[in-house]
Amino acid sequence: MNILGLAKHGLNGFEQIAIVGVLVVAFISLVYAWLLRNSVMKKDKGSEKMQEVWDAIRVGAESYLSKQLKTILPAVGILFIAMFLSVYVVTPTAEAVEEFPINTKLIIAVGRSLAFVLGASFSLIVGQLGMRMAIQASVRSASAAKREFNEALSIAYYAGTYTGMLTDGLGLLGGTIIFIIFGKASPDALLGFGFGGTLLALFMRVGGGIYTKAADVGADLVGKVEKDIPEDDPRNAAVIADLVGDNVGDCAGMAADIFESYEVTIVSALILGLALMSQDPTHSLKWIVYPLIIRGIGVISSILGTFTVPIWEKFPIKFLRAHDAEESMFRSYEVSSVNTVVWSFIVGMLYVGGPDGWKLAVLTTIGVALAVAFNPLTSYFTSTKYSPVKEIVDSTKTGSATTILSGLSIGMESSVWALIVLAVAFFFATLIYVGQPLYIIYGIAMVGIGMLSHTGNNVAMDSFGPISDNANGIGEMAW
Repeated sequence: MNILGLAKHGLNGFEQIAIVGVLVVAFISLVYAWLLRNSVMKKDKGSEKMQEVWDAIRVGAESYLSKQLKTILPAVGILFIAMFLSVYVVTPTAEAVEEFPINTKLIIAVGRSLAFVLGASFSLIVGQLGMRMAIQASVRSASAAKREFNEALSIAYYAGTYTGMLTDGLGLLGGTIIFIIFGKASPDALLGFGFGGTLLALFMRVGGGIYTKAADVGADLVGKVEKDIPEDDPRNAAVIADLVGDNVGDCAGMAADIFESYEVTIVSALILGLALMSQDPTHSLKWIVYPLIIRGIGVISSILGTFTVPIWEKFPIKFLRAHDAEESMFRSYEVSSVNTVVWSFIVGMLYVGGPDGWKLAVLTTIGVALAVAFNPLTSYFTSTKYSPVKEIVDSTKTGSATTILSGLSIGMESSVWALIVLAVAFFFATLIYVGQPLYIIYGIAMVGIGMLSHTGNNVAMDSFGPISDNANGIGEMAW
């Protein structure tokens, strides 16, 4: 068997089918994103006044991204050349020489620099298209909110899922294509892929974040403090800049940032998998192929999970029924998580086999559990239903100083608990391969693979915030 020439890389029949399957899953993710986009775009945009406010937000956000792109492109061109020349600093591995015995440095230089452009382009696509979808969805969600809660929830969430599926699909597509072309030499090229995504994420996340906070604080200062008018009041011209900021920072920047994380966890797992393969007496490619399979499973799980969001509000089993949008999204995340954990054990036992099979499955499960644990942890420290936010509200009665101190202290406390959860996860991960340093590092990488296996769900929940915030702003200003 020799599918897509994969046999030359040393893959057996099952591994070839699995890699092609992962490639197909990446395309399924993109098709699902396209279907979601069409579903959202068919919805009504509301009244003429709503569309007027929405159009001002759209023009502002697109102007920002256009300016940002013009700033980034020269840096991409310079770093493209740097990535080509990087083979003289980070020389090709022995596996790269084995795969390409003739003109090794030239092939890796070209591959690394093109992978850099691919990573940067995919990150840009995720950020740009995700933000544009968020803008389109906000006015439609505002219009739907006048009719039914579930419809407004579905529009906002599925617009976010569109961005999540782009992140999943393009991240998996890029990593898999590079593996198909370069085989055991793929980590050499993946360095460029990861760096390209990181560069765009830096510009879009940091630049967008600064714009977001500047616009947000500016709008609040001039509106609430100086003129004593409420949030999203049409009399405050800075509100449009505030709503634009929600899109460029919390949608475009966030999506590019998570895409970068999605990329680099694949890169790290494959690089460490290559190192383990050289130590494995059988020289098995399972250490490289297994992370890709798990990512493919994660994409399918995300599709299944996100598809269930609207059903939880009226779910027939009472104790599973969701009482608000947050609970609906958490339920969908749990559906995705259970599916991934089950299939990670099936793949581990049937493909990897032996002790390593269950060990890799457990490591994946630890990563998935870590991601699931962050949902209630984040909710506890940020939701109005729990005591931390109520404490901050109470502190406002005694002035701005106590409010700042209360907010800062609770923010620090939430970070401590996040670190404790991470430390516990890493502790159990090290126990799986205790006494084997390289295996422990690979295990940590697999925890990362598991943690970000449901990036579609993560981005959907993250994007839901600014989309619904914009929808509320449009509704307030068009009232």
